[in-house]
Amino acid sequence: MFQNYFKMAWRNLLKNKGFSLINIFGLAIGVACCLLIMLYVANELSYDRWNPNADRIVRAAADIKFGGTHYQMATTGSVVGPDSGAELPEVESWCRIRQYGSFLVKPDGEGQQNIREEYVLTADSTFFELFPVGVIEGSAENCLTEPNTMAISRSRAEKYFESAQAAIGQTLIFDNEDRWRVTAVYEDMPRNTHFRADLIMSMNGNREVATDPPYWASNNNFHNYLLLHEDADLEAFRAKFAAFSREKIAVTAQQLMGISVEEFEASGQYARIYLQDLQDIHLHSDLNVELAPNGSIKYVWIFGLIAAFVLIIACINFMNLSTARSADRAKEIGVRKVMGSRRSSLIGQFLSESTLLAALAVVLAIGIAVVALPEYQELADRELSMPWGSPLFWLSLVGTVGVVGLLAGSYPAFFLSAFDTLKVLRGQIKSRSKGLSFRSVLVVFQFVTSATLILATLFVFKQLNYIQSKKVGFNRDQVIIVNDAYALGSQANTFKEEMLKHPAIESATVSSYLPVPSHRSDQTFSKARSFSTDNSVNMQQWRVDENYLNTLGMELAEGRNFDLAQRLDSSAVILNEAAAKLFGFDDPIGKKIYTLTDSPGGTPRPEDFEELTVIGVVQDFHWASMRENIGALSLRLSPSQSYISFRYKGGETEAVISALENQWQKMAPDQPFSNRFLDSAFADMYVAEQRIGRIAGVFALLSILVSCLGLFGLASYATEQRTKEIGIRKVLGASVPGIVGLLSKDFLKLVGVALIIAIPLVIYGMNKWLEDFAFRISLDWGVFILAAIIVLLIAFLTVSVQGVKAALSNPIKSLRSE
Repeated sequence: MFQNYFKMAWRNLLKNKGFSLINIFGLAIGVACCLLIMLYVANELSYDRWNPNADRIVRAAADIKFGGTHYQMATTGSVVGPDSGAELPEVESWCRIRQYGSFLVKPDGEGQQNIREEYVLTADSTFFELFPVGVIEGSAENCLTEPNTMAISRSRAEKYFESAQAAIGQTLIFDNEDRWRVTAVYEDMPRNTHFRADLIMSMNGNREVATDPPYWASNNNFHNYLLLHEDADLEAFRAKFAAFSREKIAVTAQQLMGISVEEFEASGQYARIYLQDLQDIHLHSDLNVELAPNGSIKYVWIFGLIAAFVLIIACINFMNLSTARSADRAKEIGVRKVMGSRRSSLIGQFLSESTLLAALAVVLAIGIAVVALPEYQELADRELSMPWGSPLFWLSLVGTVGVVGLLAGSYPAFFLSAFDTLKVLRGQIKSRSKGLSFRSVLVVFQFVTSATLILATLFVFKQLNYIQSKKVGFNRDQVIIVNDAYALGSQANTFKEEMLKHPAIESATVSSYLPVPSHRSDQTFSKARSFSTDNSVNMQQWRVDENYLNTLGMELAEGRNFDLAQRLDSSAVILNEAAAKLFGFDDPIGKKIYTLTDSPGGTPRPEDFEELTVIGVVQDFHWASMRENIGALSLRLSPSQSYISFRYKGGETEAVISALENQWQKMAPDQPFSNRFLDSAFADMYVAEQRIGRIAGVFALLSILVSCLGLFGLASYATEQRTKEIGIRKVLGASVPGIVGLLSKDFLKLVGVALIIAIPLVIYGMNKWLEDFAFRISLDWGVFILAAIIVLLIAFLTVSVQGVKAALSNPIKSLRSE
């Protein structure tokens, strides 16, 4: 019986090839889109879940409002982990991680070339207890216990020493100076971890830890992780830790300012250390000083909804086309009932046909997804793979086939098969208005979804374009950055001076800080030789040279720039406008501010402070993401050589890069040359939004394609139903544009209704998204009008194809049977 059902279904599919192709292809695109999106969503949700200790690990984070600045940081003081482990019995183990940026690394030996390593961490010996990746060679417990020892990943062991076994006992040289002995090799960290570590250096012997004062709300440079005992109540411990950290912060307040924590908080300022679950870090943490860029649960929800709606759009197409066509088979149903077919047989026949179509669509969808996956991985910047071994994956596909087949086949199976045989044969079953109204609702839903996606994508790109074109307070064009200037040693300034002789280079600066993702350095300053709640400002302190402002195109609001001829400029400082405002200076030039020369480990004495003189105020510039307001910042004249930035003439990019690389090879032949452009580095701050915008744009186009396929199929069916009407109209003198308009207007009305519904949804959704940006666009009605024109034009072209075809046909053929 079932074999006969599917045989007849296959014959019917071949009989209506065009209809079947549209139906199968539309559903296949929707299922493939849903499948690809859900691969991304599943990957985002999987972060850190490979860790068997994940539900017992928490990270300490800081929320500090002090000195006019609000800091929300993933880092805390170096004492947080040790103090918690020593005084809180719920803590089984703890580990600190410190990230210092990139290093130049090479194996010990003659003629070895440096390689730039980005993913280098310093960690306590308990690292592998909290993050148990497999250790291939060496001891997980003891490999980081001694100073100047390190563990390296399998890929780095094979890169430097050809094998994991050969790496043990070997030495790696960092920045041409520090020697580290390899004591363990571990499997590469899973990519779905909230940080990446190719090289892990021992924290034992770390100079920063040795000199760090025991402050809980200062010197926040370490990621502190706590592993709790299995029987620990996490929520109870969270409350206990909050009270414990407040006691420690009270000690800090007393030592640094001589006041109680209550007095500190009464001033409207506060310092809080709280705990984050390990599994929440990737999607729920967007703090400063994260170990790596995180994802966002907001985007997971958005993509999950996109996947659901694209699939629903495809299913609606499938159901619309199936039900529209099924009415044409009414006489077939009548004849078969006269010949003795039971209703159950008819139900089985129609359900098998729709299920076969759905199954073919799902098979095609898998093929589309497999072919598109490599490009999609690059677009999403994720390592994704088809979960062939997952029962849930196959169950979902089978479920899709079953549900779509049932819904699409339910109208002919349960509705048409129930009609009286004589009425069916007389053609008395049409309830056109109801069928049309139901299908109209479905078409409106489709285009509401498509229009919403298109509008949202346009606004995302408009915000990104605003960020890229907004005046940011410095000139980011025609500036090239040479990384790792410290590899030149004492020759950094010589390199700069040699390159200034090149006719295309206009100016150059050596610095450790740039207004793009780079190093950051927070420090507290005051208007007196002591700290208090009303005289202190927390701000960035950047070490630069005298050419910094000129090379980066920054403007002084008042005062002067650094001058090497001025001997006292070594103790001078330039503030930005935000810092000058926080200090309350009406006339900042010549004012004195103070900062600690070193952490005293107790209450600071007046002699512990360094006196600085304000010589200038630079106009505010964006040195962080536009999600944040411009914070306080100071510039100090001081030797530093992380980067050398060159401003050059337009059209000379290739010549300048070639000259820089040649000069580098002359002065540092054993060191790798690395460069980037200031405008590209600035854009990197918004790489997540750019990626989200591109992905959303692709699926918005696919959703409109699927919607238009359905619209095309419905227009084809509607045109066939009105063939004789069109013939009569043509005989009576109707024009081609008139007939096209007649056939298009009903569908365009539905698209118009969809746009009216979509616009308020987009206004609400985009306003919520734009709340993440301190500097943002307004929702321009021009974008709504543009999107409406695009959607209406696409819909009109889709429908008019059938209208023009019908209008140009010979009316004699359509009227011959009348």
